[in-house]
Amino acid sequence: MSDFSTLELIRDPRGFATLWLSREAKNNAFNAQMIRELIIAIDQIGNDASLRFMVLRGRGRHFSAGADLAWMQQSAQLDYNTNLDDARELAELMYNLARLKVPTLAVVQGAAFGGAVGLISCCDMSIGADDAQLCLSEVRIGLAPAVISPFVVQAMGERATRRYALTAERFSGERARELGLLAETCPAAHLDAEVERWVDNLLLNSPQAMCASKELLREVGNGELTPALRRYCEGAIARIRVSAEGQEGLRAFLEKRTPAWQTPASDKEPRP
Repeated sequence: MSDFSTLELIRDPRGFATLWLSREAKNNAFNAQMIRELIIAIDQIGNDASLRFMVLRGRGRHFSAGADLAWMQQSAQLDYNTNLDDARELAELMYNLARLKVPTLAVVQGAAFGGAVGLISCCDMSIGADDAQLCLSEVRIGLAPAVISPFVVQAMGERATRRYALTAERFSGERARELGLLAETCPAAHLDAEVERWVDNLLLNSPQAMCASKELLREVGNGELTPALRRYCEGAIARIRVSAEGQEGLRAFLEKRTPAWQTPASDKEPRP
């Protein structure tokens, strides 16, 4: 566990990290300190070669209530340039999370308002409780979801983003699944078990291949066919085939055995 005031970064011996938002008394609302600590934690995860993927969660009843009211009150007293610096810090967090080289999974329960929807959108995959409540709430307080908007549009589409950003309606986890913001939902009481199911499945995969696939899909984007993209994709499969894990995976498949990166169930460490 790393030394943070607003977060907990827990490295599981099976080879992944869980990054917990940990301001439970404030419903995990953002402030300047949490944003800065998230940037540092994400950088640590990106530089830790032992980690296969990251899970992003919130302690307590809520994933995150969005921006901290006291922090917003302070921001209202600042001039344009200081507010611009704050916006750049938030943007650094969102862009760094979106570009993290390892796969990311957000787990959503309770409320996820404002910038919290941005965090969810920046993750590669997200699951949540059926009864979670999500909201792009900025217009209710005279603001706009500016920094997070590109990521939200990518996650749930331009039309749906227009609706929920302009109306500030709350929508459920089930509705978020219909929009594509969440991949799957389940009853809140089953969420921890669902997280373990996702973790166990991700642990079956080649760590190197997951990172390579994430980089590949970033280059592919919306899939527009160009000569440059074709050459990139050809090179990507050639590189992964001759890599150590690519060779191990092919040999294990042909020899009908478990690849080296998979830990037999009997050898797993106890879960914390």
